[in-house]
Amino acid sequence: MSSLRLRYEDRVVIVTGGSKGIGEGIVRCFVREGAKVCFCARGTEAGLKLQDEVNKSGPGESFFIQCDVSSDDDIKKVVDETVKRYGTIDCLVNNAGQHPPSERIDDVTAEHVRNLLNINVVSYILFAKYALPHLRKRQGNIINLTSLVASMGQPNAIPYVTTKGAILSMTKAMAIDEAEHHVRVNCISPGNVWTPMWESEAKNSSNPVATKEAGRQAQLVGRYGTLEESGNLALYIAAEATFTTGVDFLLSGGAELSYGRKTRMPEDQ
Repeated sequence: MSSLRLRYEDRVVIVTGGSKGIGEGIVRCFVREGAKVCFCARGTEAGLKLQDEVNKSGPGESFFIQCDVSSDDDIKKVVDETVKRYGTIDCLVNNAGQHPPSERIDDVTAEHVRNLLNINVVSYILFAKYALPHLRKRQGNIINLTSLVASMGQPNAIPYVTTKGAILSMTKAMAIDEAEHHVRVNCISPGNVWTPMWESEAKNSSNPVATKEAGRQAQLVGRYGTLEESGNLALYIAAEATFTTGVDFLLSGGAELSYGRKTRMPEDQ
């Protein structure tokens, strides 16, 4: 009896911020399809737990590296360790990032903005810089996780939206430069995907039930996206969408479509 073909068998993948949330969904999906995945995050406990779990189920494999993406040395270490173990890199998934609490521009500090840019944007550029010599040899691809708010905005989140918009623009510029090396560069813009971060925000709100319900109703499809759907889209871009580069793939359930209540003016104006 012949077995089904694995969609990314023996390909080598780096996933940043891979221990939970969307990154976890991507790690699970690639390992399920036969890839060899190096994933990194700050939290060692969650990373090692996921590594053990996916390695037991296979058929691919993973290994976890603790990494602070604000550290240039840590970023280079992840790339070097991946190549040391597997000899090459076929796909880089830039996913690690930070979403600060809501804040008005009146309360923003220069230090906070610089730190957020370092985590959300500079880390993507540096991971690409160190991985590209290997990706070029394999005619591989890069997938940058941004956000739906990069193109539609978000209230009380100017620094965060700025970083996500930068990732979207960076993806297009990188796709142009890397075309001569046959390296594709695309990005994913998630909307409301149910992640530990979303769950935490709902629980910490003044009305957790109403907050969760409002998030659900923001999509035309009437539900949150899942971690598995996030992983499936990343896998499709890497394995099948080979005639795409510089493309922003929306993972949004139609949240960006149609009209909604958007006025922020007081009722008496």
